[in-house]
Amino acid sequence: MAKTVVVGLSGGVDSSVAAALLIEQGYNVIGLFMRNWDSTTNNDILGNPDIDDEICPQEVDYADALKVANKLKMPIFKVDFIQEYWDNVFTYFLDEYKKGRTPNPDILCNKYIKFDAFIEHALQYHPDFIAMGHYARVVHGEHPKMLRGVDDNKDQSYFLSQLTEKQLSQTLFPVGELTKQEVREIANKYDLATKDKKDSTGICFIGERDFKKFLSNYLPNKTGNMITLDGEIISKHSGLMYYTIGQRKGLGIGGSSRFGNEPWFVIGKNLNTNDLVVGQGFHHPTLYSDSCLVEDVNLINLNHFEGELKCTAKFRYRQKDNDVLIKFIGNNLFVTFKNDIRAITPGQAAVFYQGDVCLGGGFIKEAYKDKKVRKY
Repeated sequence: MAKTVVVGLSGGVDSSVAAALLIEQGYNVIGLFMRNWDSTTNNDILGNPDIDDEICPQEVDYADALKVANKLKMPIFKVDFIQEYWDNVFTYFLDEYKKGRTPNPDILCNKYIKFDAFIEHALQYHPDFIAMGHYARVVHGEHPKMLRGVDDNKDQSYFLSQLTEKQLSQTLFPVGELTKQEVREIANKYDLATKDKKDSTGICFIGERDFKKFLSNYLPNKTGNMITLDGEIISKHSGLMYYTIGQRKGLGIGGSSRFGNEPWFVIGKNLNTNDLVVGQGFHHPTLYSDSCLVEDVNLINLNHFEGELKCTAKFRYRQKDNDVLIKFIGNNLFVTFKNDIRAITPGQAAVFYQGDVCLGGGFIKEAYKDKKVRKY
């Protein structure tokens, strides 16, 4: 008897091909489309009914998912996780910005929605596995492991670093062994409606929309000064929440006879004074750290080990691997870098690897240089 797989069919090419491959492999496949954001409902909660309700074109995505399901002759169902998304992802997103940090809600979406609420909902179909169109791999067994996707440019293990062994044991990643080009070729072979659909960018509730405009609907916008390390006012900023460490674009600071033409970058934030600290040069020394503290740690097949562990780490998506040493301090991980690293940003994820194996990760709490906290 064929095993049953419930696949998250998002209306994109990756999940479409994942479904096609599973059917090709002889599985009984059921599609499930997740609706995670509803502008009208969420705006009513906040008393903002006039906010643009076309932020996330989910109806277009559902129509595409339906076309794919019909083409593959598989059933598809629609489920709302709007409240779960609001409670576990969006409120976190807002809280992090209030703290002056730079959050990564996609990681929380995977942890709480796509691999938690989704799995719970899928149980009614009695599946043997659930599947997603992520570029990652799972080695099943007594202790499942997660590996990077074969396509280095598309690998999404960074965003899956908060998954548990239990979640991985129930999951298949059919496109993890493929490159993006191969996925497109398979979509064309099956003549799927999503074969030429461009990849989505940004997070669902913002999508292609203007980030500043969207965020200002939910958090008060407080302008302030852009200052140098010496306290000299250079310009005005439009709100600390709109800037991240190492950012150059959007500062609006040009060259001058006094400071020269070297570009300006964000090198710090002062929440108490509402000042954005800027400095010149991509390699401004204040941007570099030699260690950091990581909280909300989730390790995969790696218990609370003693001493130091040598591995590599990514502190941003698609960043090159960095050689590090990690050790526990209570429930947090202290991470020491082999070489200084630029723009270590509180709120962003730190994800650890040994070769292709993803060990899990956590979120940056503080960054340090010469044992002093970087005041970001």
